[in-house]
Amino acid sequence: MVPFSLNLPNLFMIITPSDLKTSDVVHPTTGQKWVYSDVARDHFFNPRNLMLKDPKDGEYDAVGVVGSPACGDVMTMWLKIDKADERIYKLKWRTFGCGSAIAATSMFSAMVMENGGRTIDEALKITPQDITERLGGLPGRKIHCSVLADKAFRKAINNYFRTTHQHQRIVVEGAKVIDTVLNITDRDIEEAVLEGATTLEEVQNKLKVGVGSPESIPELEQLIRFYSEKYYDG
Repeated sequence: MVPFSLNLPNLFMIITPSDLKTSDVVHPTTGQKWVYSDVARDHFFNPRNLMLKDPKDGEYDAVGVVGSPACGDVMTMWLKIDKADERIYKLKWRTFGCGSAIAATSMFSAMVMENGGRTIDEALKITPQDITERLGGLPGRKIHCSVLADKAFRKAINNYFRTTHQHQRIVVEGAKVIDTVLNITDRDIEEAVLEGATTLEEVQNKLKVGVGSPESIPELEQLIRFYSEKYYDG
C-alpha cells in the first residue's frame, strides 16, 4: 500500500505506459525523466519500519523531528536504545513528503536495523550518500530526501544524549551554542518558541537552559524576543 504521506500531483506526473519503457516519472515543469531502481520502488511501495500512529508517552527513548510543513517535507523518527551497549534495537519513522523521502528513510531505517541493530556510533557513520547508493540512485533534485532522514536521526540521537545527561556528546552543526553546560543552541531556542514557549520560564521548562549557566540568560531572553516577534508578531 502507498504510504499516506505521498502527494503525487504536487511531486511528479505519471507518464504513459509506452514511456515507462524508458522512465518512471517526469518533472511537470522541466520534463526531466528519471528511472527509479527496483530497490527504490520496493522501499517506496513497501516501506520498512514505518509507523502511522503516534507512540505512547515514554514508549521510545528518543525522538527527532526535522523539516517544515510549509516546504512539504517533515520527518519524525523514534528510537529505542539499549543503554548497556547503545545498540539501537528499534527505529520507527513517519514523513509527510515525497516518494523519494519515503524510500530514502525506509532504506536508512533498514540499514540501521541490520544484524540486530547498529550502535549509535555505527549508525552515525551512515551518510546520505550511503543511503542513495543503496537505493540505486535518486533524481538530483531529490538527493535532499536522504539528507532529511540523516538529520532526523541525528536530531533523535541528540535528544537521547540530552535526556540521558550526556551533554558533552551532543553534536552541534552550524548553530551557536548558548548554554555551554547543556550544549543548547540558538536552534534549540528557536524550536522551543515554534512549539509555543514564548517566555523565559516556558523555554526553561522545556530545555533547562540557563539553569546551570546564568550568564547565558540575557542572550537567551534576547533570542526568545527575536523568535517570538519573527513568528508570532509578523
